[in-house]
Amino acid sequence: MPVDRWLVHYTPFSLCLIAYLYALYFTYRKINLPALLFQRKVLKLVLWLALLIFVTYLLSRFPLYEEHARMSHIAIKARAHLRAQTVWFLFLIVTGFSLSIELIFEIIKQQYLNREMEDEKNKAKLALYKAQINPHFLFNTLNTLYGLILINSDKAESAFIKFSNILKYMYLQTNADTIPLSTEIDYLKQFIDLQSLRLNKHTKVFFENNTEGCQMSIPPMLLITFVENAFKYGASSNTDCTISIRINAENGVLQFETENKIIKKSEKDSPSIGIDNCRKRLQLLYPGRFSLKTEQIDDTFKTFLTIKMNP
Repeated sequence: MPVDRWLVHYTPFSLCLIAYLYALYFTYRKINLPALLFQRKVLKLVLWLALLIFVTYLLSRFPLYEEHARMSHIAIKARAHLRAQTVWFLFLIVTGFSLSIELIFEIIKQQYLNREMEDEKNKAKLALYKAQINPHFLFNTLNTLYGLILINSDKAESAFIKFSNILKYMYLQTNADTIPLSTEIDYLKQFIDLQSLRLNKHTKVFFENNTEGCQMSIPPMLLITFVENAFKYGASSNTDCTISIRINAENGVLQFETENKIIKKSEKDSPSIGIDNCRKRLQLLYPGRFSLKTEQIDDTFKTFLTIKMNP
């Protein structure tokens, strides 16, 4: 392209061309045509393109005064054609370059917005699951307290104290995204002690904790569902049975197990809300990093939960 010679022989045209190309680039950055396309503002997009094409056409027809009077009409026409081709070529180059940049930026922006929307959606789901867990837990615990009061048990006062501590945990800790594992274990112990108050010698409870000194953090009320179900279906006042709960944390991996004899069977038409919510929470919080298995062997039910805390 003879642009360098145009600066000498056709200075006004060259300056207008350079100014137009810069203006064209910043115009594309300002109006952001890909954004208009994503927003389906087709009419506005077409009008802007038509305006830019029209201005480019006018520039390609820029009047030039030839300094060489002896040049033939054909030579003058050929040079004018070359200038027009150059103007349109530079227009296409700047347009393609600008639209490519804006398209990449817009795609990244849309991905970021979609990720933010997905995160907000997941947070809303987690909040819903938490809201469903709390009433489920409260309903079962209040039934326990009601049973102690009906039989005039001297354990009722101690049960209410433990229940108040549990409520304090629920309303002070569950708003946090994560809490220390030791805090969650203290909560489990209080729950186990509360449930043990209504049990007699026929039900034995074993709680094994191998997390001393562990600095791991987990979402609040993540493990309570499995412990609650173990007591709900594995405790009895007239049949010998055992409930075992084991928790281990090592090398960034949390292992949690429960085992209980099946004393009461769940209704097939009434699936457990707690287990379902817990699985959904795990899928949102630890995608691809957890394993939750349940198995029934004869009259014994077991759950196995493994979570890799570090991605």
